[in-house]
Amino acid sequence: MNRILTFLLLGTGAIFAADAISGQVEKQALNMSAIVMFLIFVGATLGITYWAAKKTKSAKDFYTAGGGITGFQNGMAIAGDYMSAASFLGISGLVYMKGYDGLIYSIGFLVGWPVILFLIAEPLRNLGKYTFADVASYRLQQTPIRTLAASGSIATVILYLIAQMVGSGKLIQLLFGLSYEMAVVLVGVLMILYVAFGGMLATTWVQIIKAFLLLSGATFMAIAVMAHYDFNFGSLFAHATELKGSVAIMSPGGLVSDPISAISLAIALMFGTAGLPHILMRFFTVNDAKEARKSVFYATGFIGYFYILTFIIGFGAIVMVFQKPEYLDAAKHAVSGGYPILGGSNMAAIHLSHAVGGDFFLGFISAVAFATILAVVSGLTLAGASAISHDLYASVFRKGRVDSMMEMRVSKMATIALGIIAIIVGIAFENQNIAFVVGLAFAIAASANFPILVLSMYWRKLTTRGAVIGGALGLGSAVLLVILSPVVWVSILGNKTAIFPYEYPALFSVTLAFVGTWFFSITDKSQSAKDEQEKFDAQFIRAQTGIGAEGASSH
Repeated sequence: MNRILTFLLLGTGAIFAADAISGQVEKQALNMSAIVMFLIFVGATLGITYWAAKKTKSAKDFYTAGGGITGFQNGMAIAGDYMSAASFLGISGLVYMKGYDGLIYSIGFLVGWPVILFLIAEPLRNLGKYTFADVASYRLQQTPIRTLAASGSIATVILYLIAQMVGSGKLIQLLFGLSYEMAVVLVGVLMILYVAFGGMLATTWVQIIKAFLLLSGATFMAIAVMAHYDFNFGSLFAHATELKGSVAIMSPGGLVSDPISAISLAIALMFGTAGLPHILMRFFTVNDAKEARKSVFYATGFIGYFYILTFIIGFGAIVMVFQKPEYLDAAKHAVSGGYPILGGSNMAAIHLSHAVGGDFFLGFISAVAFATILAVVSGLTLAGASAISHDLYASVFRKGRVDSMMEMRVSKMATIALGIIAIIVGIAFENQNIAFVVGLAFAIAASANFPILVLSMYWRKLTTRGAVIGGALGLGSAVLLVILSPVVWVSILGNKTAIFPYEYPALFSVTLAFVGTWFFSITDKSQSAKDEQEKFDAQFIRAQTGIGAEGASSH
């Protein structure tokens, strides 16, 4: 295995170097400082992967790093998992474009964490083993519940991967001079290396390093912006409104104007966060429920601090990038007027890094943005591989009759398969509008995963029939309503008007999932339903006390 790792490591470097040379001729000039810092990051993380590969001996090591991650480390890793390129580039870009309303996404992403802290983290750690399907199926029938949970997890993971792969391709194409296809292949190969060889231990440390670098870089940018205004927010906002020519950027309503869309978006972001499989999986890497709670506490602090920084960065881009000729897309400016920046609004933070720190800091932030994508896709891939190997293969197909080494082997094969799928869809979706993909990923997590998970832990009357039908209704309605929404029906399929008028389906799909689960549970009078309800007390005691929890110390 070590020989294979060395071969792939050298091969990855060769691919990168070869395409960089051709990119120098065919694409734009290379950002050499970004290339050097990126190679340093990749070299360091591949070294960690080599170290982690030697320590990964069992399925528990592969899925949960042996349960030996501390609360602080796990909190930093969760923050690294959650602070994606969409958060860093996307939210700062939204603030740059819309001002105050860019905070909608920041707040929506953040408020999901108290839900996780108070409702999910502790019972999840006490009841589960490797995936959240362990919890959902604890007292219900294994085959249908695990199949449903795995389906929701895999759908969420693949949709999230599409967005990350397309984002990485576009980002690297712009910053590093690589071709889009080679950028996607590079991310896919590195992702497979981290997960297949190092498992959760390597993935955790990649996320910790990336979180530290991202927080450091964003802090420097925010301080540099505020230093120009003597750390006076009023002066910053006044200058931004003067440049934009309108005080509207300090008022709500720029992104979401009607209450139904606002509520629906909030539900998707809040409950979607609490249903993301790669986030939920992280709570099994700590030793007990106490460390799980600490993980959420630290993660919430890091993430909240980060979102404050993105707000400052967005306004900083308005005052230091907006209207500056060196950052403008001259061709678009000539055609349509206005002040379109190179690479679109998502590049606002990247251009700001150059404005405050020159070429060297631009290289650092560019490399960090790429590291962000690598860390997130690694976490996603591990969650998807776990759903395939642990939930479907070991529990559904083999009915639990499988040794841990075979399960781990299937997980590594699933990792390679997911990596190949991610590369293919990343290339296929290059020119597609992927905004709906991110929304759909959160809608599925909120509609299919969250209701079943939380009801299985807290509602005695939940039955297998109710969970399966309710979860399927949530999953199906989320997909259908996104297809019928303006994002897909009008923007992609070219129809004049959308059948479903709202861009965000979560208000309807989550409600349908909860109502469907409730109705089909209370009308289930079968003997198996009564048996499942009788098991609730024992489950609830373990969920709250940790007695008998997997790998936990004595309580």
